[in-house]
Amino acid sequence: MEKFNLVLKSNRNEIRKFDILLEQVNQKFDLAMEKFINLQIACSEALINAIVHGNKEDESKNVYTGIEINEVKLVVRIKDEGGGFKIEELPDPTSNENLLKESGRGIFIIQSLVDDFKCNSSEGGTEFILTVIK
Repeated sequence: MEKFNLVLKSNRNEIRKFDILLEQVNQKFDLAMEKFINLQIACSEALINAIVHGNKEDESKNVYTGIEINEVKLVVRIKDEGGGFKIEELPDPTSNENLLKESGRGIFIIQSLVDDFKCNSSEGGTEFILTVIK
């Protein structure tokens, strides 16, 4: 597997740096355009979650990103330095009482756009692992 790493400050403007890296990696990996756009959206959601909810936009904290590729699989890792959360306690964004809320859909969106999604969370931070298959 080839690996690419990038450390971002907890600022939304940093997301563009990751977008550029992802585009460069995909020039090698050659994911179909529709799947690549879905991955870009999922990564953007995960980065916003890490910056805003995990690190509380504290620029003294970092978001650690990594991309790994082989012949058939692209894996993105996004880790924050926040306090963690319990994914099973998130409200269902599709239930009637949550339909009109302006937030709370990020993880739901991520899960729907990638082939596999994992979340490892503890008091030391949260890591999202997003996988797409060619």
